Amino acid sequence: MAHLLSRNVLLLGRGLEACKITTTTINSASPFPIHPTPFVSHLTIPLPIRRRFLTNMSDSSSNTSSIKTVRVEVKGVVQGVFFRDWTVQNATQLGVNGWVRNRRDGSVEALFSGDSDKVDEMQQRCRRGPEHAVVTSFQCFPSSDVPGPGFQRKSTV
Repeated sequence: MAHLLSRNVLLLGRGLEACKITTTTINSASPFPIHPTPFVSHLTIPLPIRRRFLTNMSDSSSNTSSIKTVRVEVKGVVQGVFFRDWTVQNATQLGVNGWVRNRRDGSVEALFSGDSDKVDEMQQRCRRGPEHAVVTSFQCFPSSDVPGPGFQRKSTV
C-alpha cells in the first residue's frame, strides 16, 4: 500500500507574486527498503517566474544566477597595451564566453556572456584594464548575440 505525503512550499520572487509548489512523496509498504521519492505534483507559479524557475531546475549545476550577455566599448589608451590578451586571460579565468577585438577608431569592443555575477566582474575589470591601459570611457549594452563556446580574440574591424 502506498502512502502519499504532501507538502506545500511557498516561494517569493523578488517582490513579485508568491509561488506555491506542492511536493508529494510516495512511501511504499514493501518488504524491500525503498527510499521516498518526491516529485512536484502541483505547480502554481506566475509565467515569468515559472520560466526562470523551470530553466534553473533543469540545470543541476545552476544556482540563483542567470545568464547575462553584454557588449562593451572601451575607449582611451587601450590599444598597444595588451588589452585584448589581458581580456582573454581574465574572461577565461572567470569562465565567461565571448570575444574581444580592436576597432579602427582606437577603441576595444567585447562581448561577454555567462553567469551574471561573472559578467559583472568582467565589466568591472575592463573599467580598470591592464596595467598600462588608461580607460577614459566605458559603455555597456545588453546584447542578444550568441557568443559561442569559450572566449576568443577577433581581428580588428
